[in-house]
Amino acid sequence: MRREYSWNDMRRSRASSLSVVTAVFVSALLLSLLCSLAYNLWIDQIRQIQWEEGDWEGRITGKITDETLEIVRNYVNVRTADINEELSGEESQTLDITFYQPASVLEDMPEIARLIGLGEEAVTYHYRLLAMYIIRDPADTAPRLLFPFFLLVTGIACVSLIIVIHNAFAVTMNSRIRQLGIFSSVGATPRQIRACLMQEAAMLCALPAAAGYVAGLLLSMGALTVIDFYAGNLRADSTRPELVWQYHPAVFAAAAAAIVITIVISAWLPARKLGRMEPLEAIKYNGDLLLKKRKHPGLLSKLFGIEGELAANALRAQRRALRTSSLALTLSFLAFSLMQCLFTLSGISTQMTYFERYEDIWDVMVTVEHAPLEQFDGTQALRNLDGAASCVIYQKASARRLVTEEEISRECAQMEGLSEAPEEYVQETGEGWLVHAPVVILDDESFLEYCRQIGAPAVLDGAVILNQIRDVYKKNFREPDYMPYLNGEAETTILRPDGTEGTSCEIPVTAYTSEVPALREDYGTIDYYELVHFLPSSLWESVQEAVGGAQEELYVQILADDRTSAKALEALEEEARRAVGDSYETESENRIQEKEMDDRMREGMMVIMGSFCVLFALIGVGNVFSNALGFVRQRRREMARYLSVGMTPAGIKKMFCLEAAVIGGRPLAVTAPLTAAAVWLMLRASYLEPQVFLRNAPVVPILLFILGIFASVALAYYLGGRQLLRCELAQMLEDDTMR
Repeated sequence: MRREYSWNDMRRSRASSLSVVTAVFVSALLLSLLCSLAYNLWIDQIRQIQWEEGDWEGRITGKITDETLEIVRNYVNVRTADINEELSGEESQTLDITFYQPASVLEDMPEIARLIGLGEEAVTYHYRLLAMYIIRDPADTAPRLLFPFFLLVTGIACVSLIIVIHNAFAVTMNSRIRQLGIFSSVGATPRQIRACLMQEAAMLCALPAAAGYVAGLLLSMGALTVIDFYAGNLRADSTRPELVWQYHPAVFAAAAAAIVITIVISAWLPARKLGRMEPLEAIKYNGDLLLKKRKHPGLLSKLFGIEGELAANALRAQRRALRTSSLALTLSFLAFSLMQCLFTLSGISTQMTYFERYEDIWDVMVTVEHAPLEQFDGTQALRNLDGAASCVIYQKASARRLVTEEEISRECAQMEGLSEAPEEYVQETGEGWLVHAPVVILDDESFLEYCRQIGAPAVLDGAVILNQIRDVYKKNFREPDYMPYLNGEAETTILRPDGTEGTSCEIPVTAYTSEVPALREDYGTIDYYELVHFLPSSLWESVQEAVGGAQEELYVQILADDRTSAKALEALEEEARRAVGDSYETESENRIQEKEMDDRMREGMMVIMGSFCVLFALIGVGNVFSNALGFVRQRRREMARYLSVGMTPAGIKKMFCLEAAVIGGRPLAVTAPLTAAAVWLMLRASYLEPQVFLRNAPVVPILLFILGIFASVALAYYLGGRQLLRCELAQMLEDDTMR
C-alpha cells in the first residue's frame, strides 16, 4: 500500500504538500537558529566573564607557601593554581584555581582547603562563572535565570511550532480521507494506516528539515555577525572580546532532537485521528467544502451581496485548513508590531532622559583609572585643550550623614519625613535617621565656578549641599516634584564613612541649593533620600582619611566648541587621552559616537527580531499558497455549481478577492486592538505623553509588513483562481478521488 500509493499521491498533491514543506522548513530553521544562537551567546558570556573577572573557578585566601602551592597543584582535579598578585599581600595570599571537571568544584574546594590547613571560610567560589557551567551552590542567592529562560523559550517555540505543523499535516492528510476509508474497507488496519501516513510524513519532511537545519546554522552565523557589528565590537578601542561563531556536537544533537520530536508529534496527532475513523464515515467524505447557509446574514453579505455571503461560507468551511495561516500571520504581525513599538518607546525614552537631557553638558568623557583627584597632575593640560569650551574634573565618594528631626524642612515633614523610608536607604537611630550622602569632588576651579553659578560665596573651605528631596508619592519619574530636604539652618555637616574605614568629619556648609552642577550624573533617582554633597578637591584632601569611601575612577567631562562634528569630537577625545598621559589607564567616549552606537544597537536588534517575525509569517503565507494552489483539486466542483447557476467569472473573482482580503485583514483586526492596549500600558508605565509617541510611531515599517502580507495572500489567490478559471466545466465536475 505504501509503495503503490504514497509516492503517487504526493506527486499528484504537490500544492497541498507545500504547506507541510514550508512549515517544516521554517520550523527546523527556527529551532536550529535558536539552539545555535543560544550556544554561541552562552560561550560568549563565558568568555566575557573570564575576560572581566578572570577564569578562576575557586579561590583560596590565606597563608600560601611553596609547599602548600605544590599540594594544590598535585590535586587530581586541579588544572591550574596560581597566586593572584593583585589580591595578595605579605601576610595573606590569594590562590586562583581552575579544574579539569568543574562539576565537582563544590566538593573539591573544601577538601583542598583542608589539605593545606585552612577552613571553609577561606574558600571563595566564582558563582557567576559556575552558573554558566550549570553549577549552583545553595549559598549563591543571586538569580541565575539564563538556562531556565532558554529552556522556557525552547519549550514555547516547540509547542507553537507543533500547533502550526500539526495543522499543515492535518490539511494534507484530510485530503485523503476517502482513499484511506477504501483501504480500511479492504482490510487495512488502523496501525497500517498510521504507519503509512507517518512514512509519508517522513519522506515529505526529511529534505526540508535538513535544509532548514543547515539554513538555521548559516543564519546564526549571519546573526552573530550582525550582533557583533551593531554592538560595536569591531572598533579598535573595544573593551569586549569579539564574537566568534562556534559549534558543538551537543548542539547538533539538541537541535536535531527538538526538530524530530516536533515533527513526529505534529504528524502523529492527525495520523492517529484518521486511523480511528470508521470506513463508511471515511468513504462518505468527498473532499468538497461543507458550505452552510447562515440564518442571519453576516457583515460580508450585507456589504457585498451574494459574493460576500459565498466568501464568508467558504472561509468558515476552510477554517481548519486556514488555521495555520491565521495563527502564524496573527502571531507574526503581533510580534512585529509590538517589537516596533517597544523599540520606538525605548529610543524615545533614551533620547529624552539621556541624550537630550545632557546634550549641553558633555561632549567627551574620559574615565581615568586609579587616579585620586588630589594627586592628578593633568588638570591644567586638560583645561588648555584646543577645541574645549569647558572642562570639569571630578571624583565620587560614598558617605553617610545623620539627619535629625529638627533639621528636616516643614515640607518634608508634612510628607511624613523619613519615617516611612525603606530600611535599605534610611536607617533609623535614636538620634535621627542615617541616610546616604554621596560626595561629588570637583576640581577647585570647577567648584568655584559652581559657587558663582548658584550665588554662593566662592570659597574652598566648605561644602555645598543639594537641598532637595523628591515627592515619593508622585510616581511620574519624568516630571518629579521636589521640595526642600533640610531647613538649611545648620552651618556644618558631619559626614560619616559608608564602610568600616574612617571615623567622621565635620565640614562647614557653604550653601544649600536646589541647583546641580552641569555634570552627567543623576541624583536621587533610585535612593530618593540621599543627601548629595559637593566638595572642592583641596577640602577633600584634608578630610578623605576620616570619611573614606572614595572611588578609584576620575572623570573628565569636556564640552566642545564644535558640537556638531563627529570628527571634531573624535579629535578632541584623542587629545584628551594624550593630555591625561600614558601613565594612567583610560576609557573615553564622545556624545555623537554614543548616539550612533545606541542607534546601531537598536537597529540591529530590530533587524534580528524583525527577521524572526518574517520567518514566522512565511509559515502562514506558505499555508495560504498551498490552499490557493490546491483550488483545482479542492474547489472546482464548488465553482462548477456556481457557474452552472449563472454566476459569472467576474463574480467568482470578486469572491476570491473578498476571501483574500479577509485572510490578510483578520490578523490586523485581531492584533491592532492588542497592540494598542499594549502600547497604552507601556505609555502608562513610562509616563510618556501619547502625542510624543504618535510623532515617532513606527507607521512605515508596520505598513510595509501589512502590505507584504496582503500582497502575498493576493498573489496566492491570483495564481490559484487563474488556474481554476482556466478549467472546463466538465473537467471541474470530474471526480478524481482514485484516479
